[in-house]
Amino acid sequence: REVIPEAIYNVISLLVGLPPDKEFLVEISGTTVTITCPLAEENIDWQSTRKERVIREGKYIIENYDSSPTNVSCSANKKKYDMYLKARVCTTCEELDALAVTGIIIADLLITFGVLILVYYFSKDRKGRASTSAGNRPRGQKTQRPPPVPNPDYEPIRKGQREVYAGLETRGF
Repeated sequence: REVIPEAIYNVISLLVGLPPDKEFLVEISGTTVTITCPLAEENIDWQSTRKERVIREGKYIIENYDSSPTNVSCSANKKKYDMYLKARVCTTCEELDALAVTGIIIADLLITFGVLILVYYFSKDRKGRASTSAGNRPRGQKTQRPPPVPNPDYEPIRKGQREVYAGLETRGF
């Protein structure tokens, strides 16, 4: 019975879409990146393209990571795992768990709906009311108002008054 070499198995699992049996564990907190090798051995040899090397309890720790891409590999007992690390980190970032984000979204929606209900309530209440201006007088039955007095400068031409407008002649177009 022939055993499939690990490199070929990883390529096949990548092409077919099967997850590899072991993966790196990457934890990011602020600008510190902690990488755990999928090997369960105690003597793990780490290799990286970065100059600084901090290894504690079998974990590769990158402090003050500057978001630049890095190749990291770990090996033990002729088994080797490679990883390409490209992560974004920031110094002022705050970590939020799913419960906090859900709470913020729900609180925002409740406040928005509360404001909408208040606006609707107060606008509905003011529809039927008359305005409260200083010249407000009680209204009785509606009475007809006389038409406005015409301006004497724009008085219409009457039949007996053509001499006022005699200087104006019609033009032929």
